[in-house]
Amino acid sequence: MAMHLPNEDDGGELSEINVTPLVDVMLVLLIVFIVTAPLMTQAVTVKLPKTEQTEPAPDQHVAILSVTSSGEARLNDQFVALDLLENELKDLQARDPEISVQLQADRAAVFEAVAKVLALAQRSGISKLTFVTLAQ
Repeated sequence: MAMHLPNEDDGGELSEINVTPLVDVMLVLLIVFIVTAPLMTQAVTVKLPKTEQTEPAPDQHVAILSVTSSGEARLNDQFVALDLLENELKDLQARDPEISVQLQADRAAVFEAVAKVLALAQRSGISKLTFVTLAQ
């Protein structure tokens, strides 16, 4: 491989780009990624013990609030009109300050109905609200 050295006839400037530093940097980066990639994906394998599914302990301070697919509200398996729901929840809160409301919304329920029930629960002063879903 012949190397062309600048002389006085060419004007004294080198017109070729020196790619050696670029190749050196790229090789260093490649080595860094090759070394660190296995460390980032390494996981600890843990064999967890198997247990039987158990029912949760019954809680005395729980009320179940459901929204049906037609948008109707049910409080502890009794239909409640939306305009009366806020008062019913306020009564529950007054009788038991530790009350926790579990919200169950039907899969086909319109979001607007669920949002209304959530707003009514918030306005009634319920501070403990949980969503109940099915595990897949």
